[in-house]
Amino acid sequence: MTKLVNKLAVAQAFGRAAATYDNFSALQRISGDYLLSRLAGREFGQVLDAGCGTGWFSRRWKEQGSRVTALDLSAKMLSHAREQQAADSYLAGDIEALPLGNEAVSLAWSNLAVQWCGDLRRGLSELYRVTRPGGCVAFTTVAAGSLPELHAAWQAVDARAHANEFLSPEEIEAACEGWRASLYVERVTQRFPDVMSAMRTLKGVGATHLHEGRKSSLMTRRQLQRLSLAWPQRDGAFPLSWQLVCGVIERD
Repeated sequence: MTKLVNKLAVAQAFGRAAATYDNFSALQRISGDYLLSRLAGREFGQVLDAGCGTGWFSRRWKEQGSRVTALDLSAKMLSHAREQQAADSYLAGDIEALPLGNEAVSLAWSNLAVQWCGDLRRGLSELYRVTRPGGCVAFTTVAAGSLPELHAAWQAVDARAHANEFLSPEEIEAACEGWRASLYVERVTQRFPDVMSAMRTLKGVGATHLHEGRKSSLMTRRQLQRLSLAWPQRDGAFPLSWQLVCGVIERD
């Protein structure tokens, strides 16, 4: 359940995406809405938005009357959230080493961020640590089985890895061992008119970055043509499928 993650490179990748992130963040909103549905009817006075990005869900919690602390690894993302007045306070920090005291919040919320942890158990343990008894940790993450269309298309072009490898739902469940956790698997498919639209979305949310570091290279016209031919199409559209895990851990 551990992997090599270049945190500086991750922060830089998302920093580059900050200005246009909200234009491409449909998946983040879908996953966050799934997670909100698992917390329906519950109220939380103090919320930590860990991996807040541009602060989309920080604003949602703030509008519901919670006092929100927005935290992100990327200074540029955090700056964008501050400009939008998305939260009540802002912290630069790493989910695996949260700059908060024990039992500081009633909800530790993290939407599509813990997949960037080098050790998922450590990241979740930190979220659990800063949550008060009676509160909860609520998270979403990308799981293995995501982006099969992207993998299949690139196999026709070269032998390099062009997307991250993610933990399986079983490994994510194992990372929650010993806690009162409820996990839900959701399958989401986005559809695009062409390959470039799909790739722009991945780049626009920082998701073309590999865990171990950035592998930047311009796509040639020939590569694009081969990708378009190899991409498994559905009804004339170019799909991107994601397997998401939504988790709610009750803080005892």
